[in-house]
Amino acid sequence: MTEIETKAKAARDASFVLASLPTDAKNRVLLDLADRLTKERGAILAANLKDMEVARASDLSFAKLKRLELTESLLEQMADGLRQIVALPDPIGEVVKSSKTDAGLEVQKVRIPLGVIAMIYESRPNVTVDAFGLCLKAGNACFLKGGKEAAHSNAALSELARGVLRDHNLPEACVEVMTTNDRDAIRELLTMDQFLDLVIPRGGTALIQFVHEHSRIPMVQHFHGVCHVYVDVDADAAKAVPICVTAKTSSPATCNTLECVLIHADRAEELVPMLCKEYVDAGVEVRGDERVCTLASSALRATDNDWGCEYLDMIVAMKVVASIDEAIDHIRRFGSDHTDAIVSENDAALQAFIKKVGSSCVLTNASTRFNDGYQLGLGAEIGISTSRIHAYGPMGLEELTTQRYVVRGTGQTR
Repeated sequence: MTEIETKAKAARDASFVLASLPTDAKNRVLLDLADRLTKERGAILAANLKDMEVARASDLSFAKLKRLELTESLLEQMADGLRQIVALPDPIGEVVKSSKTDAGLEVQKVRIPLGVIAMIYESRPNVTVDAFGLCLKAGNACFLKGGKEAAHSNAALSELARGVLRDHNLPEACVEVMTTNDRDAIRELLTMDQFLDLVIPRGGTALIQFVHEHSRIPMVQHFHGVCHVYVDVDADAAKAVPICVTAKTSSPATCNTLECVLIHADRAEELVPMLCKEYVDAGVEVRGDERVCTLASSALRATDNDWGCEYLDMIVAMKVVASIDEAIDHIRRFGSDHTDAIVSENDAALQAFIKKVGSSCVLTNASTRFNDGYQLGLGAEIGISTSRIHAYGPMGLEELTTQRYVVRGTGQTR
């Protein structure tokens, strides 16, 4: 067996242990890990600093640097995410529905773990903890392949998790880590469908396409986020302006950040100058259509490439639309099925937007930044799925399970 195959088999064997582990035992592991994230923050941040120094010297992009960096507050949020997971009901064994047949058979549909989940991700070292925590609570082993830019951070975090597993007399292989960056080794991993049940790539277009082309394992993709906010004719400006501004500025390098503002033409003269001033004051570059540039001298003229662009930077596109239907058409053409929002006080407009926009999360009168497992009360998420099969939107505990039938009889034959 190769090293990759040995690790994949070990993860499969560990998944059998986790599948029947009592809820209390899983929760104790997660609470212990949450406490150690705080206690060991010095060592974790020191490891992350090594990665940051190399990344800065390598001219890593602004977006990747933001995703790579760990802080004390982020470590505390990661710990809180684990505690949220502990507080959530254990999905394993949940009876989704039950019935009785004419033959007297009792039929139940029951949640069970998926098995072994492979995560291939770039930058974000917090994914190491999030993936482990969610997979463990859902009874799954995880096989992690982080990016080389986060090598020290991921090593520190995964070793912390493996240490907790050892102390609780559980197999360390509940979380296996792939350290090599060799593409041939990753290709080999993607052929291990006899051991791995699901692969989730989180990163840029090139990574997702690579996994899509080479994987024999079922895949749920977490693709780019081209997120929109449509400001309706009946929008409350006191809501619209802070929603649009903070949806870009609060964390510009995340996939749920706002990339394009669509403004109803009847509100453009009022709102475009107001929004552009707020953006300029916050250090955001606005790239607008002809109407936007006429109303705000600070706006740069947008090109065709600005519609549908995921900037992941302090840049936002802005367009004036004639109607809610034009806004929806724009989102359908240029969006990525990730996150889109409407600001309006008109119930009919809100309902039309909800029904006609098919993104994984649609929000009314709220920031796109809320499409996040932690913010939606799911605990730490494993990612935001833009695949419609199996899971769509933030992947929490339920999305890391599947359902099977349990049938109880009393001697029936057919």
